[in-house]
Amino acid sequence: MIPQIGSGTLITDRPPRKFEASAMASKDDVISVLRKCYDPEIPINIYDLGLVYNIELKGDEGRVDVRMTLTAPGCPASAYIHQDVKRKLEQLPGIKEAKVDIVWDPPWTPEMMSETAKKQFGWGI
Repeated sequence: MIPQIGSGTLITDRPPRKFEASAMASKDDVISVLRKCYDPEIPINIYDLGLVYNIELKGDEGRVDVRMTLTAPGCPASAYIHQDVKRKLEQLPGIKEAKVDIVWDPPWTPEMMSETAKKQFGWGI
């Protein structure tokens, strides 16, 4: 088919190309999601509990790496928390894979909690 000239519209026999916006989520987006993840036994999110040690966005790979810990090595909710974090992060735009590593060094202590979390526990009032 020959393009029509002068109308400002190109007419071809090809379907229109689709462009997908795959903007990578920001660190703030990741933190927002982490604030929606909870240890089922503690009514404070894992981010404010101080369980998240590092967040690394890898936009070229569509991946986010999270290093985190739990309140205790024998935490019975370990698998649940790991899967919950991974599943929620992989719902963010541009995130194809979330790698969640649970580490024990440094060990978690209550001092790692945010001021908001400490107030929820009634500490430092």
